Amino acid sequence: MKEYRVSGIHFLDSVIINPDEQIPLIVNKTKKNQIFREKLQVGTQEMLVLCGVGYYVNGFRGFPWLALNFHMAHNLNMNPATLQLVQNFGNLPSVAKPLFGILSDAIYIGGAHRIPYISLGVVLQALSWGSLALIPVASEAPLFLIACVLFGNIGASIAEVAKDALVAEYGQKNKVPGLQSYALMASAIGGVLGNLLGGFFLMKTHQTKSMFLAFAAILTFQLTLSLKTREDSLGLPSYALMRRSIPQSIKKQYSDLMVEIKDESIFRPLVWIVSSIITIPILSGSVFCYQTQCLNLDPSVIGMSKVTGQLMLLSLTLLYDRFGKAISMRKLAAILQSSYAFALLLDLILVKQINLQLGIPNEVFALCFSGLAETIAQFKNLPFLVLFANLAPPGCEGSLMSFLASALCLSSIVGGLFGVGLASVLGITSGDYSSLPLGIVIQFLAALVPLLWIGNVPNTQTVVGKVRKTSGSKRTRRNRRVGRVVLDAAYSSYRRKRESDLQR
Repeated sequence: MKEYRVSGIHFLDSVIINPDEQIPLIVNKTKKNQIFREKLQVGTQEMLVLCGVGYYVNGFRGFPWLALNFHMAHNLNMNPATLQLVQNFGNLPSVAKPLFGILSDAIYIGGAHRIPYISLGVVLQALSWGSLALIPVASEAPLFLIACVLFGNIGASIAEVAKDALVAEYGQKNKVPGLQSYALMASAIGGVLGNLLGGFFLMKTHQTKSMFLAFAAILTFQLTLSLKTREDSLGLPSYALMRRSIPQSIKKQYSDLMVEIKDESIFRPLVWIVSSIITIPILSGSVFCYQTQCLNLDPSVIGMSKVTGQLMLLSLTLLYDRFGKAISMRKLAAILQSSYAFALLLDLILVKQINLQLGIPNEVFALCFSGLAETIAQFKNLPFLVLFANLAPPGCEGSLMSFLASALCLSSIVGGLFGVGLASVLGITSGDYSSLPLGIVIQFLAALVPLLWIGNVPNTQTVVGKVRKTSGSKRTRRNRRVGRVVLDAAYSSYRRKRESDLQR
């Protein structure tokens, strides 16, 4: 064949393959496919172990937090409002998750950008809980205690962002469905064991510092596992050198994130899930103090109620993974929001002691129903996590998933602050819980309000293969159009020349 150079375009000669040469090519291709499948299988096993342990430990955080709440309520004698303020203030690092997500997407450490951040987050958590266990002033002085809580939650936020991005990226690249459900199941199992063992330890020993130290040891095991796992063994891209400077990479990642958030398919469901949390004043601190101070419920009962909630969460996750994805997402969100509103009224039954009139002891009622509202609130996020993981374009998984997590956390903090304000207005204190029933009724009514704009939630849950949008400049778009024009002109010129050659 001839070589044609038209308008700077070089058409290469054709390549002819003899039939005898096809056999080794097919054999080599088969071997490569077999090697690829073996590597994918090994990478999937490593991914499941890393993901399972990471989310299990994340759920197991209920173990030290149960001890910390007990320590603040009984050893430090904090009132309900102060206790809830410490809980909400400790969650502030989760608001910075978008920053952690952008850093994870843009900056590679040792050629990897997920597992190093998981390891960093685990180290910060281990140092925080270890300090609470081994340094007396850290657990006794309120300011030092809050500092340790903030420090540990910064590490937890970094690790959660990297894990969520890793799950989304691996699931998209290798077409592995259900990783979000698997992660939530691992977290639920960790929550079951963490709260079960936490209640048992508090009942037998009342030694909160030993529980802090035990959790620090578990974090050390997770750190060892993370350091042993290489990111390239999971089949994810690895880059030893960055093509851009760090500020340029962060700026580009931020620009891409803003483009994705403004997309209606992301913006509208994000508005609904955030508003469905932020509109409800949370009275969890007041209810916890009422259960321990007025009803004198044993810590083991409260821990077991958390276990019951996590078992329900695990069951709901299994049902969702098996049947829930066939249900309209809008219908599912409406059902869950309504169920959450009515589950809040269960605290009213306990406060008004209606359960005793029905012949149900306080311990049994708290064990079976106290954690139901919290369970539904956690499960309600799962369909949105799956939706956003499917919508996240390649290279933006960490930024988008961390933005969702940050928005959910910030809305929970604001809802908690609204709860503190509501408790103050109603006069709910450690010595007076007479207005707590009214606060629970206000919670119930507020939980029904987001149903008014349920139309923002899409009907379908599965979105496949979204292509990243670019935020290029006008010059870039003009050059792209010019490039298409030049290419079309070159092809037309080449076609006319071929026709004239054939006619001759």
